[in-house]
Amino acid sequence: MSMETIHLAKHREVPEWKKRVVAELEELFKKYPVVGIADLTGMPTKQLQLIRKKFRKQVVFKVAKKNLILLASERAGLPKEKLEEILQGSTMLLFTNMNPFKLARLIESEKVPIPAKPGQVATKEIVIPEGDTGITPGPMLSVFGKLRIPYQVVKGTVHVKKDTVVAKPGDVISPELAGLLQQLGIMPFEVGLKLIAAIDNGLIIPREELIVDLEEIKNQVVEAALEAIGLATEIVYFPVPEAVEAAFANAERAIAAIVGETGFLTPDVAEYALRRAVSEELAVIMALGDKAKELGIEEVPAAPAAAPAAGGEEEKKEEEKKEEEEKEPEVDISEGLGGLFGF
Repeated sequence: MSMETIHLAKHREVPEWKKRVVAELEELFKKYPVVGIADLTGMPTKQLQLIRKKFRKQVVFKVAKKNLILLASERAGLPKEKLEEILQGSTMLLFTNMNPFKLARLIESEKVPIPAKPGQVATKEIVIPEGDTGITPGPMLSVFGKLRIPYQVVKGTVHVKKDTVVAKPGDVISPELAGLLQQLGIMPFEVGLKLIAAIDNGLIIPREELIVDLEEIKNQVVEAALEAIGLATEIVYFPVPEAVEAAFANAERAIAAIVGETGFLTPDVAEYALRRAVSEELAVIMALGDKAKELGIEEVPAAPAAAPAAGGEEEKKEEEKKEEEEKEPEVDISEGLGGLFGF
């Protein structure tokens, strides 16, 4: 190759379509604060079109060659080196204004079930359910036998006797199993866009941080709230009504326990003290076992509520009687008036 040929090769004109793609990508990088990077490996065209149609008002989908994406991102001021590590294989860019975690949740939820193919590796347990398969006896019986699926023929069709695990995570799908699953309409695999990273205002967020367990986060928030209320209750933090109510309830129980321990009975704690005494007596009787009969205390004590009720009635009657005795005799004032005015 002559020097003139080399010189021409170095200054070869860049096709206009590449310039347009780079300019468009650069503009999108600058316009949208969040950019998702999705892996297109194994993604059927039909499912991809459905996803693009569903989110077209929220997300701008773009597919381009790696070198054009890197050139556009560099011009937009994004870290080229880090992006170069992420952009491996067939990828798609998702430009949006939504939160990157919301984007990840929406995209990951759009999974489509697909049938198993021979040679695929199971990602979860695959179960053949109990019941009528609708398959007529014949060559397929050997497949059931090879896969160790318990079966019986009932009224001309094969019935599976019980739920049977035919593959565990990591197992390779055999041709026989793939064919049986297809006949049964079982599609154990899912396909969809897989976000491998997202760029949020220049910050690259890897997949492991994008995909979060919402249920776990919810439980953590609930646990933290309960701990906060518990702490607020301990210090009686007045701005939190729940903490104040719980603190007062705890205080009432503590007072009742102290009064019960000291034996100082008041109407508010009498029932508590009596119930506690009965419980302790029952515990003693159970601990003594047969010895309790010898001591003559095998009888279960009467319910604590009965004693205060009976005593209360007697006290009430006694008080009413005393009040009757202490009443002064009624005076007829008409006699006094007659004496004064000569009636």
